Amino acid sequence: MTQTSSEATLTPPLRRVSFADIIEMFASMRFSISLLTIICVASVVGTVLPQNRSENSYIDQFGPFWFDVLDKFSVWSIYNNWWFLLIMAFLVVSTSLCLVRNAPKMIKDMRSYRESVRGSSLRAFHHRVEVDTQRDLSSSTQAISAWLAKQGYGFKKRQEENGVLIAAKKGGANRLGYIAAHASIVIICIGGLLDSELPVRFQVWMFDKKPLLENMLIADVPPSGRLSINNPSFRSNVLIPEGATRSNAIVNVGQGAMVQPLPFELTLKKFIVDYYSTGMPSRFASEVEVTDPDTGEKFDVTIEVNEPLRYKGVTVYQSSFDDGGSELVLEGYPLQGPRVEPVSMTKQVGESVELTLGQNNRKVQLEVTGLRPINVEDLSAGDPQPQVLREHVAAVTGSAASKKTTQLRNIGPSVEYKIIDESGQATLFHNYMLPIELDGARVLLVGVEDPNRGGAFRYMRIPVDEQSGPLEFMELRAALANPALRKAAARQFAINNASTSVDQQALQLSAERTLDTFAQSGLQGVSAFLEKNVPAAELPRAADVVVRVLGASLAELRALSRVQSGRVLFDPLDAQQGQWTQLAIAALSDLALYPAPILFTLKTFNHVQASVFQVSRAPGMLIVYIGCVLLIFGVFSMFYVRDRRIWVWLRHPSGENQTHVIAAMTSQKRTLDFNREFEKFQQAMKRLDAKKESS
Repeated sequence: MTQTSSEATLTPPLRRVSFADIIEMFASMRFSISLLTIICVASVVGTVLPQNRSENSYIDQFGPFWFDVLDKFSVWSIYNNWWFLLIMAFLVVSTSLCLVRNAPKMIKDMRSYRESVRGSSLRAFHHRVEVDTQRDLSSSTQAISAWLAKQGYGFKKRQEENGVLIAAKKGGANRLGYIAAHASIVIICIGGLLDSELPVRFQVWMFDKKPLLENMLIADVPPSGRLSINNPSFRSNVLIPEGATRSNAIVNVGQGAMVQPLPFELTLKKFIVDYYSTGMPSRFASEVEVTDPDTGEKFDVTIEVNEPLRYKGVTVYQSSFDDGGSELVLEGYPLQGPRVEPVSMTKQVGESVELTLGQNNRKVQLEVTGLRPINVEDLSAGDPQPQVLREHVAAVTGSAASKKTTQLRNIGPSVEYKIIDESGQATLFHNYMLPIELDGARVLLVGVEDPNRGGAFRYMRIPVDEQSGPLEFMELRAALANPALRKAAARQFAINNASTSVDQQALQLSAERTLDTFAQSGLQGVSAFLEKNVPAAELPRAADVVVRVLGASLAELRALSRVQSGRVLFDPLDAQQGQWTQLAIAALSDLALYPAPILFTLKTFNHVQASVFQVSRAPGMLIVYIGCVLLIFGVFSMFYVRDRRIWVWLRHPSGENQTHVIAAMTSQKRTLDFNREFEKFQQAMKRLDAKKESS
């Protein structure tokens, strides 16, 4: 189909985009504002969303689907990802071009008095005044000049053949404010780019540096994984245990890390930490010794929050504190089979070891992840979850960030460790060292991380024995795993509660079945057995009978276990012992769901503190401060400094003994203040007939 001549005429010709068009786009205000808007939105996201955390924490918070979506935009480290830095670079270019194009015009306009205006054109202004005065031209000119000078105006005069033009201006700093505000954006962005990961990434791109993706000793790091000691800009972290010395820091680059040598050595002599009543640290400080390897000079300094060390162009901030490799003595109690004796081992925080556990010789990896010597909790309300025999789990907070209350108390040290199975699945455990009194009973809290609750811990209560330890409970667990002892306990229960041999045999059979089911699958298994074999109408009564049989049978099993271990028998009518048995039933039931074949408790420890420092060389910080000062000046000038211009034409008509005055006043911002100022100017013009000019 051919195109008609009329259609061809109406269709605009395609124009090739030239280099000048690209420059015009970059220099446009709309382009700069668009980039600034994107940066502001990204900064809001980076402020609201915690940055530089582990992937697992983000997966727990957002779920796998949204994690994958958000991960494509690198929002976990938004200030250092490539697109954020690229937008900042474009903003610098765009704002600089805008300044280069407009600043000279503004400066020229600011300096100009625009004295070339014609008298006839002043009548087109909205704010104008026209008067005739009996004064001569010279006297009128002098009076008006004096008034303008008194009001702070700068002015120029232009002599004409039959008159004088006075061009005055005031508030020219308004244009400087525009220039300063835009220059501040450029300066702040340049400072931000200098203090970002860009200098380090540039070295990776241009100088064959490679971030390390695997763990290794600093001494083994190759030159490609080390930055120069004269690196102009970096932001790194270093952990120093008490008594240790460090001269290198770690710079995170993407998913890897690089070693940053420091121009001095830091030795942590002592770490100081004070706590609020809530258990949150109120103050932590580090007493360090600084050694200059170039001069051998040494000096002591205390680094605190908001009181950093600044030396040789490097700033050392007190960031946080951590464990410095505390030595722990752990006792591991087997949770399967008839074995009772705990396995004792000494490990440091951060150390891992391979273990072979359980009846199936499962190979697992034990990693000690943390020691918390102080745990301040509010347990005045008891267990925050309802006490149900089948779901007996104590839930207490695992952090010290609880509300302030008079019921807070320190419940002692705790240990955290991971058990990683053969498939690589890791489970985090949090166990307290000392027993805690809850609901009138002394129990040991044993916690397991619950992924369905955002990483919070669910705690199991283990009743303690006369030595405040879990050994008797573990002996009872081993006895429950022994079929012969279960049968003996059922027999003793039947003897104590049956009146005839027929009843004794039935009771023994019922107790054996209950203990066997409970030993295999806990209370959940007993409940499932009843629901399968008992009619629904009789289920409540049958459940009550079974619970009574289980409690009494387990009490007999406990008595047999105590005899075997040489313990003194307890009074079966003692309420405290009955409560111990009930707690043991709940804990034994929960062991059926415990995700590990062994339970570790903390026997003793040697606490070693470590200080975490943020070490940075930030040449852009001063640049950013300068940019902020310029921004304040620019915003203040643009909003509070008003530019005003006045033109006054004075003519002496030939043959007349008077002076004709026509004046106009204008401003970019015609506010109420401007209107009042014009009225003042208008009154001054109308008073030219007075013998003495007054303001």
